[in-house]
Amino acid sequence: MRVAFVGKGGSGKTTLSALFSRHLARSGAPVLAIDGDINQHLAEALGGSEVSAPPLGAHVPEIKTLLRGDNPRIPSPEAMIKTTPPGRGSRLLRPLGDDELHTRHVGRAGGVPLMVTGEFDESDLGVACYHSKLGAVELYLGHLLDGPGEYVVVDMTAGADAFASGLFTRFDLTFLVAEPTRKGVSVYRQYRDHAERFGIRIAVVGNKVTGEDDLLFLKEQVGDDLLTHLVHSPWVRAAEQGRAGSGPDALASLEPHNRHALAILREAVDSEVRDWNRLHRHAVEFHLRNVHAWADARTGGDLAAQVDPDYVPGSGADA
Repeated sequence: MRVAFVGKGGSGKTTLSALFSRHLARSGAPVLAIDGDINQHLAEALGGSEVSAPPLGAHVPEIKTLLRGDNPRIPSPEAMIKTTPPGRGSRLLRPLGDDELHTRHVGRAGGVPLMVTGEFDESDLGVACYHSKLGAVELYLGHLLDGPGEYVVVDMTAGADAFASGLFTRFDLTFLVAEPTRKGVSVYRQYRDHAERFGIRIAVVGNKVTGEDDLLFLKEQVGDDLLTHLVHSPWVRAAEQGRAGSGPDALASLEPHNRHALAILREAVDSEVRDWNRLHRHAVEFHLRNVHAWADARTGGDLAAQVDPDYVPGSGADA
């Protein structure tokens, strides 16, 4: 199941992404964390350091070559764009599978498998859009055959920037992390309004709650979308200062209320039923949007023809 964490910058979405990933890993569940934020801090939040595996964003041509496979609708890797959907002949991947992409790009941080999109480098400054790097994540999720009991946790870009691409439609459930402040819930309203248009389910996770007044404020502002909340955490502060230990087992010292909140998040994810038709329908819709907006003109091809009619990944023939 695919899970995204979004929220205002500073809300704690990276911290929650890391805590949830560590919670899953501690239970023995197969989990892959992906740092899709412009500020690459997930490895540190997981209790590790920099990931030794190369970033996805620096190897997009090779990733396209792999995922293209023998798909006759895609004449070359250069003809692929970030939204190109899979079709018959495409290379589909299993989470943490024995393939070139996972072998090359998965490192570990705090005992959790992790892939990163990569940071801006000097050649990107002033001329590149960060979302071009996120294209590798969008392609990866579009060609992923994950199932129940398998978890992919993505720390997304801050604010409403996630809507700058179709990546926001690639998840089974999106957790919006909100502090109990007016600024904290403003991103919730933006995300809610955009998500409703596409039938994307979001659940709000309150963070840094210090008392009943904070909790009441969140309930008044987000209503039934509030799934659970985490209280102010000395353990998290100690972890941020390098004093809480690393690895999934270190989570045993997290405050009981916060450990329970993580269990509620997992219950919510596990209760979701994968809708392959919806995922693929959104993939095709955003691919055609990009085709008409810029991709045909840039590539000189008819990229709408990359859509394989009546094909839906995960339908059984791909498994």
